[in-house]
Amino acid sequence: MQSLLGKKILLGVSGSIAAYKAVILLRGLQKSGATVRVIMTPAATKFVTPLTFEAITHTPVHSELVTHQSWNNHIDISLWADAFVIAPATANTIAKLVHGLADDMLSTAYLASRCPVFLAPSMDVDMWHHIVTQNNIALFKSNGGRVIPVGNGYLASGLTGEGRMAEPEDIVDALTDFFSLQTSLLSGKKVLITAGPTYENIDPVRFIGNASTGKMGVAIADAIAKKGGLVTLILGPSNITPGEASIKIVNVRSAQEMFEEADKIHSETDISIFSAAVADYRPMSIAKEKIKKSSEDLTIKLIKNPDIAYELGKKKTSQQIHIGFALESTTGEEYAREKLERKNFDLVILNSLTDKGAGFGGDTNKTTFFYRNNKSKKFELKSKTQVAQDIVLALEDFLISNN
Repeated sequence: MQSLLGKKILLGVSGSIAAYKAVILLRGLQKSGATVRVIMTPAATKFVTPLTFEAITHTPVHSELVTHQSWNNHIDISLWADAFVIAPATANTIAKLVHGLADDMLSTAYLASRCPVFLAPSMDVDMWHHIVTQNNIALFKSNGGRVIPVGNGYLASGLTGEGRMAEPEDIVDALTDFFSLQTSLLSGKKVLITAGPTYENIDPVRFIGNASTGKMGVAIADAIAKKGGLVTLILGPSNITPGEASIKIVNVRSAQEMFEEADKIHSETDISIFSAAVADYRPMSIAKEKIKKSSEDLTIKLIKNPDIAYELGKKKTSQQIHIGFALESTTGEEYAREKLERKNFDLVILNSLTDKGAGFGGDTNKTTFFYRNNKSKKFELKSKTQVAQDIVLALEDFLISNN
């Protein structure tokens, strides 16, 4: 899939040992459909020759402001680009950019640019942690720049990755996410997501709960936020946190607290996704002191919690979209369709405890989507991040239908 089809990318390469990765990045950008032109600092040409990039792009590489033949027009090439990616970006280059120094083709092109600018920093870990570098990064971001951090590959291998240039495929993904955000139907939509378990206290130290971790709901929140959705995540007790900084997180503990927080904002939302594993019952009363072990048995009287999706489903307007989840171990399809009608959902996502790899706590899920028009769609086992992407696609289909 050519996710950057028609996009014009200006690739800036500065003098780092990671300059060889810029060649791989160039190939990745072209494979995604982008047209790429290259600027190199004089130092970068010591690591990779301009001829390497010229052979791939079939266009001249700009590495000097003034040659014996011509004055290179940094303004024209800057205005040509839809995005300017500097990878690798050394500490020296970053410092020049944020302080307005323009002594080479790359830095002058940056000052003349009007498009979004992305940095993929590359330097020694001590240089990365130096207060001057961190201040420069913060200043670059405050001026509207975007920094592409190193991905999780290094973390998985036991290395921190700090200071290393992001992998070329991660940079392509970041650009793809950026441009898809500009055109996504979810951009600017107000989205309410409930996630995680609820804990219903018995006494000050004990509670009724379940094994939900909130991974699925957090993955959905991240996926929608990446598309420009304005996400409020009402999250029960969980150690999982979203990766997208734009997400507003409201931490709650009990079902009643989750209902109250959701009810506060529901009327203002365009989309509500109920992925939390809410406790159906809670103790009628909570002991003020820890209950002592004094007999062979203990009876705790439970009362029903509010059914958040049902209560808000009664308030749902024709312009709002509601999505719910059903986790079942028996007659899943029948119950999912009943839930679709009773709770006024537009879509119910069924996952079964009997399917290996699905359910609470894991990184994967196997789902079936049930729609109000009696349609359904079954998916194979996939990561929860991929399931979240399937939900995003379903939401965009809903929004197209409602327009």
